[in-house]
Formats: sequence, structure tokens, C-alpha cells
Amino acid sequence: MDSSTCPFCHLSIPSSKLQWHANTHFDDDDTCYRSPSASGLHFDGGGGVSGRDNVVWKMDEKFSSLVGVQRRGKFHKVERGLMALLRDCLESEAENSRSILTCYVDHFQSLEFEDVGWGCGWRNIQMLSSHLMTQRPEAREAMFGGSGFVPDIPSLQRWLEIAWERGFDAPGADQFNHAIYGSEKWIGATECASLLRSFGLRVRVVDFGPKESEELYLSVPGSSLGAKELQKNNDGRKRKAPNTYGPMDRYLSRVAAQTSCSQDEKSCSSIVRIGDSVDKESSGSRVVNSTKKLNKGHQVLMDFVWNYFSHEGTVKFDHKHVRISDKTPLYFQHDGHSRTIVGIQVKHQGSGIPQYNLLVLDPSHRTDALERFLTEKVKWQKLIKRGVHTLKKQRYQLCYVDPGISTEEEMEKLKTIDSVFLEF
Repeated sequence: MDSSTCPFCHLSIPSSKLQWHANTHFDDDDTCYRSPSASGLHFDGGGGVSGRDNVVWKMDEKFSSLVGVQRRGKFHKVERGLMALLRDCLESEAENSRSILTCYVDHFQSLEFEDVGWGCGWRNIQMLSSHLMTQRPEAREAMFGGSGFVPDIPSLQRWLEIAWERGFDAPGADQFNHAIYGSEKWIGATECASLLRSFGLRVRVVDFGPKESEELYLSVPGSSLGAKELQKNNDGRKRKAPNTYGPMDRYLSRVAAQTSCSQDEKSCSSIVRIGDSVDKESSGSRVVNSTKKLNKGHQVLMDFVWNYFSHEGTVKFDHKHVRISDKTPLYFQHDGHSRTIVGIQVKHQGSGIPQYNLLVLDPSHRTDALERFLTEKVKWQKLIKRGVHTLKKQRYQLCYVDPGISTEEEMEKLKTIDSVFLEF
């Protein structure tokens, strides 16, 4: 029988049992002992390991153990790359279209008997991670212990637990009782931010919603709205709390998620008519707010996405109809489901009314089907394009990653998950 050495206690373990064995070290901190002198720990005056150093020691052990036993996430590898295939399809469309795409992303689909019905959040983390590890060398070195690959869901769950233990998103960790490994609990953009920030990545969160639901965003700790909540509490004034269990629960309808994550969404037309106009002076790189009331609120989200991908200095390659941006994909959360936004398209009609479409990868879709339709240039629009008329939810949340690795001072601030609120 094949055997492997546990990176935690150095015992020889059957390979099939290695991950289970290593995980026991996470569940019981006293399972294994290593000489303090070998770990470079300092001793307190009483001859023992000081409290803080002991915590650091145990954390280092957990980190090292997970680096050794984490597994590579399974996904269908598209040889040419999905973004290259999508670019070709967008280039072949009408002359009056303009699109902006992210550089690269692998599609991670939910797998039957593994995560269908609950795993969309983890799959979007994998997609975002695939971009970061391919396009940003500093991120590749910092993420997942420098493993160089995107881990599977159980490994990601362990990484999130380590992030919580290090103090990232303490309120969110409390809502999950600091344990997520082996569970089928839904997660959202807040957990994505916590996990990636723990590697020093500058992850940002943006909330979209109507003014009347503004108080719901008080549950996002550290935001300007969260500060208002704390002030009210300190003044002794009580506020009726929203019926949520954690920072992301307002997006995770228990009934909706059961179906939305396990079934493909209904096909959407690629044609969207809205009353927006494009600023001609910036060659279509900036969207002006809609003058019509229909979908005007949700156009705020569309505007943000267009301006995000087309931001000056981020476009790396400029094709005839498609521009390639080095911006990260967007983790896209709403009630019951989450997806990954990889770009956006605008079409100019004879009427002068532009039509906008988000370009989205959905974990509920099969990667081989996406590859086939994009290669054959048929049916791909129904899987990837989402117009403003499909944005029917009351609230949305986006998550993206700014360039660079944070300093130690920044890391402390990143432990508090805050957000920018944009009103619909």
C-alpha cells in the first residue's frame, strides 16, 4: 500500500488516509509536539512558551500541515482558454459592439454528488484565484502557501478557518461558530474577502441596494454604516435588527439557494434596451446613468462594472471590438446564488439606445458545454450574457482584488471586512 509522510508529525500514513490524518491535527492542537527550540519560539520568564508565541506556534503548524495536504481543485482545462474563445465570439458579432474582458480565468463548475446546491461561493473563489495565480506573480507566491495551484473546496474551507483564527472577519467567524470544514453551509463575498485578505491581498467589497434597505448593510462591520450602528448602540438607542444570521445571510435565501445553485438559470436574451448613453469623449469607456426610470437603479451596478474594467491604465490589449483588461474578475453575489463577472459588452443600436450585457461565468454550467458552444460560436450568448433587465434582485454585492500585497499595518486593517455602499 502506498504511504506518505505527514508534514505535521512525520508519521508514515497510507496515502488514502493522509488528508484525514492531517486534519486531526486541526481538530486537536495537542496531537503533536515539536521542540520549541526547533521552531524558533521565545520563552517567557517562567521557562515556558509565552501565550502569544504559543498561539503563533500552533498557527504555523496548522499552516504547514495544510500546505502539505491540500489538494488541487478539479476543473476541465480549456486548452485555448475560455477568455480567448469568448474574445473570438465577441469579435465576430456586429460592428457596433464594444466589449471589455479580463485577461484569464478558469471555469470551476459545481460537481454532482460533491457541491451542487451549496458550493457556488467556493467555485467563484476558485475562479477568482485562478486569475490571480496566473496573472499576478506576487499573489501566486502568497496564496495557499505558495503551492502554485487552486485548492479543492475542503482545502479552501480549512484556509478560511485559519483566516478566522488569525482574526479576519471576527463577526462572520462567530456566525459560523468558527467552523466550516466538511459542511455544506453557503458562503458569500464576505468569506471570499476574508480568505484572500488572509494572504495579504487587497480585496474590496461593494454593496448595491435601495436607500430604504440601507440599514441592512449595518451588519457589514467596519463600513461607514457599521460605524453608525456602533454609535447608536453606544448612545443607548435601540434599533430593530434585520432578520439575518450573519453578514452574508441577506443574500443567501435558504429556499432560493437550494434551487438556484443546483439548476441552470433560465436563458436570457442578449438584447437589452435601456435609456443610457455613452460618453463619446472617452471612446465608450465611461457609461452615463440612464435617463429612463426602467432599470435605472440597477444601471448603477452596470455602470460600476463598465468603469471598473475600462479604468485608464488597465487595458493591456486592444482588439477591433474587444479590449483586454488586467482587472480581476468580479465575485458577483445576490440572493440565492453567486457567479463570476469576467467582462461587459455594450452594443449601439440604430435607435441610438445602447444595450449592455454583463459577461458572466456560472458555476452551475458545465465547462465542456461552454467550451463547445464558444468554439462553435452557437448558443454561447444564453450561457454568458446577462442584461440589465435580468438584474431583478433588491441587493447585490461585488468583490474584487486591487494590485499588490499589503503591508503588516494594512493586514491589521484588512481583518475588518468593510464595504462601499452604492445606492440603487
